[in-house]
Amino acid sequence: MEETISLKEIFEVLKKRIGLIISLAILAAGLSAAYTFFLVTPTYQASSQFIVSQSQGQQENTPYDINDIRTNVELINTYNDIIKSPRVLDIVVEELGVDYSSATLAEKLQVSSSEQSQVVSVTATDSNAMLAADLTNTTVRVFKEEVPQLMNVDNVNVLSSAEVGSDPSPVSPNPALNIAIALIVGLMIGVGIAFLLEYLDNSIKSEQDIEESLVLPVLGVVSTITADELPAPGRSRKKSNVTEMRGESVGT
Repeated sequence: MEETISLKEIFEVLKKRIGLIISLAILAAGLSAAYTFFLVTPTYQASSQFIVSQSQGQQENTPYDINDIRTNVELINTYNDIIKSPRVLDIVVEELGVDYSSATLAEKLQVSSSEQSQVVSVTATDSNAMLAADLTNTTVRVFKEEVPQLMNVDNVNVLSSAEVGSDPSPVSPNPALNIAIALIVGLMIGVGIAFLLEYLDNSIKSEQDIEESLVLPVLGVVSTITADELPAPGRSRKKSNVTEMRGESVGT
């Protein structure tokens, strides 16, 4: 026969193991907080933007054309590859004197642009906020200087440079998010362990358990007497003395 579990039984299991569930949730949140605040190195981001537009010669002699915009947008994909190429990043590493290879620096850079937009964003991520800004600004500047030699065009203009505030905030880790996730995971694990312990518990606790396990009817139940239900020792002694006195009186 297929066994089913009611909603009431589910709540009874959760109520019975509520201490275990809460303890595991608090433990998971505490471990996540300790890991986030003491073991994870904070990382910072700095971004700079440049626009791909007409070259200076074209701007002076010809009006802006929709075909120029389309051409510049198509060039952005090529520019994205050039920015992260060793030709540019080797110069950046040499100028800043950082202990990075061009491949390592490429992993720290993110180049992005919106669809059909001439604006390109360059973002650097590093454990040092000042270095992240220097990486971004130097990369954009070196790229702007190298493009005329590589593409025979001068159509890159810097829109904004990366700046570092007096109290920069790390982008990673996010303590609140990490602790919240750990808390939810701890609750889920606690609930799972509670139902697992209940499933593995084969002890008999009620008349229904006897009937289901032994397939036998229950003929009688011996009730449990608590200490409050037992007669007081003084009362028992008094009754015994009265009985003895009655016995002596009858004998006399």
